[in-house]
Amino acid sequence: MTVMTIANQKGGVGKTTTAINLATAMAAINKRVLLIDLDPQGNASTGLGISASERRGGVYQVITGEQTLSESVVSTSVPNLYVLPSTQDLSASEVELPHVDEGLYVLKKILNGHDFDFVIFDCPPSLGFLTINALIASQYILIPLQAEFFALEGMTQLLRTFRRIHNNYNPDLEILGIILTMYDSRNALAQHVEEEVRSYFPEHLFDSKIPRSTRVSEAPSHGLPVMVYDVKSHGSMAYIRLAKEILHKIRGMSHGHHSQVA
Repeated sequence: MTVMTIANQKGGVGKTTTAINLATAMAAINKRVLLIDLDPQGNASTGLGISASERRGGVYQVITGEQTLSESVVSTSVPNLYVLPSTQDLSASEVELPHVDEGLYVLKKILNGHDFDFVIFDCPPSLGFLTINALIASQYILIPLQAEFFALEGMTQLLRTFRRIHNNYNPDLEILGIILTMYDSRNALAQHVEEEVRSYFPEHLFDSKIPRSTRVSEAPSHGLPVMVYDVKSHGSMAYIRLAKEILHKIRGMSHGHHSQVA
């Protein structure tokens, strides 16, 4: 089971869109995928067409032990893709989890004994307790970065959190890569950001970039991944390329080519 966290404490960088479409791309190649919606706003659940009334429970009910993972997981309109939805009460866990015994390992524990090929955590835009829990449960962190002026601001803090977790709680955690989102190739600033990211993190920047796209923005309001909403769109093609690149990279990393940030 490959477990990855999609994280960036900046909001609006395309985390949820990336989580939904990456999960869909993996499911399309016959992988059993579980997307765990860790954002109390529940955008990943809504974006996959799971209405509030269909959420029999969610992450909060599973981490508090009221329900099992199997009881709370919901299947989506995409074959092989399952969601552990988010409900409003999840916001309480940021306050409650630190007081629970082994609170840092709650998400790691709930995955024990399950047989998904991929588990993807979609995190809230903060480096709070839920994001830290997800990183402790994961082998990889994937960082979406919007190609804009202050893109790299906040990366220092994110990498500091990554190192702290890697050194103290989860030595298996690795940076899978940085993915540029909302990219407009005609924009000189976007190209400049790409060069800057590449100079700081040469091994970590994915070649695949997610373009700024109307279809990508429209898809969630229909409760569909863009790959289902409009499979031929540039956005869909970009996520398919990204999924292939990620699988290729995971294969390389699991054969011992570890990449670390000192």
